[in-house]
Amino acid sequence: MSSPRTDPEREPVSADLADAGKPAAFPPPPAAGGARRRRSGAGVLDLALALRADPELRDGCEHWRETPARPARSAPLPACLDPRLAAALQARGLGSLFEHQAQAIEAALAGRDVLIATPTASGKTLCYTVPLMQRLFESGGSARALLLFPTKALGQDQSANLTDLVSALGQDWHAATYDGDTPPAVRRTLRDRGHMILTNPWMLHSGILPNHARWSELFRDLETIVIDEVHTLSGVFGSSVANVLRRLLRIARHYGREPRFLCCSATLRDGARHAERLLGRAVEVIDRDASPQGRRIFTVYSPPLLDPVAGLRANALEEARRLARHLVGPRHQTIFFCRRRTAVEVLTRYLKEAAGDLGLRPDEVRGYRGGYLPLLRREIEAGLRSGEVKVVVSTNALELGIDIGALDVAVLVGYPGSQASFWQRAGRVGRRGKPSLVVQIAQADPVDQYLARHPEALFAEPRERLALDPDNLVILSEQLKCAAFELPFALKGEGQLEGDVPEGDVPEGDVPEGDVPEG
Repeated sequence: MSSPRTDPEREPVSADLADAGKPAAFPPPPAAGGARRRRSGAGVLDLALALRADPELRDGCEHWRETPARPARSAPLPACLDPRLAAALQARGLGSLFEHQAQAIEAALAGRDVLIATPTASGKTLCYTVPLMQRLFESGGSARALLLFPTKALGQDQSANLTDLVSALGQDWHAATYDGDTPPAVRRTLRDRGHMILTNPWMLHSGILPNHARWSELFRDLETIVIDEVHTLSGVFGSSVANVLRRLLRIARHYGREPRFLCCSATLRDGARHAERLLGRAVEVIDRDASPQGRRIFTVYSPPLLDPVAGLRANALEEARRLARHLVGPRHQTIFFCRRRTAVEVLTRYLKEAAGDLGLRPDEVRGYRGGYLPLLRREIEAGLRSGEVKVVVSTNALELGIDIGALDVAVLVGYPGSQASFWQRAGRVGRRGKPSLVVQIAQADPVDQYLARHPEALFAEPRERLALDPDNLVILSEQLKCAAFELPFALKGEGQLEGDVPEGDVPEGDVPEGDVPEG
């Protein structure tokens, strides 16, 4: 087992953590009241102190790092906002904005394409919500918007937020999700009267674009395309989505529209270049985060070495169970991230079995992953927001921007594969200026162990460049077939393909909705 090493480049650790080598550093727990009472007084700093002082676990903590609290930098609401919208924001406690929010909103209202690339919990949702509502006021409710999210759960979450804001504004505007779970009656309503359509790239590809004649009301008034979590759009999937966006713009131009893009992303190494490859046009990048941040403590934990020759280490799930005795309790909320669905179920069972010793009830420990029924997922999300759920074990399904409240501790069982994902998961805790603790458990594979011994590679500025090649011939040839199905191409000049066909050349009945499944 390796001993904690000293990294001269790491950020300083506060004195209360640095001196926490002895159990005497903490006050004794109450003698009566059961495990729940004994564990009810621990704050995040107490959890870090207990972990650092535990003789069985402290040697596994290869690296400690702390980032201090940071105040917000604020800016007033833009003067051009409709008074009704400004009043609704103020009623929600948003009398001012963060600087990056104000910059993004002003750029969007000026009609520019914008990429907001700031960390999790920095308020990116407001950067596109306010411009959408403002344009609806300015257009008398005729403007339309298409919002793309990588997962159905994130789309459902944002749909609820938009619906709440529309209700507070007292307007008859419709915002709803269009995905495989959407009933046929709701789909018809969205086609005819939907002002904000929330969907995902697959449904755009298979349900909307091939049936654009039935979505003509949307395309004739389409002004804004919102793309959330742009950092997830890379590789083959991202290159395919880039071509779907090309087809989307081609059809929008067919109906006489040239929509703008509002994009959100985690921090990227070269956001401007990635967005330009994705959208086919330059964007204005806003990446100076002005949101507040609470004190955050990080540690990288490496499981004990069982066989030095083979490099075999203790099972990471077993180590997560051991760490839980310090990281789980009734007065704070903890999220465990696992890389596989089976790991989620195993660790959830471990923690439920130990719930009594952890001061919890078994129903306060929940698993969360793809494959759960939508109503069950909404129930767990609501429990996290209300504080009724104290521990959740999840795959990357909760990595993205779903609102799950302000959690306190994040435990990453294995490196998620990229710095962007690491910071997304770490950003799920410590919202609203609260202190937080992040524990990265390094598994036995080479990448995890490299990061355990070279944590500067983990905490440094983003180094990963997202790969995107929309002009790959294999991808492009298949997308070209889809584009030809949607609108005919005409030869122009010496064999150039021109896609702008007069609207009257494509009768509405040429593309029956039943030809392409929407679910």
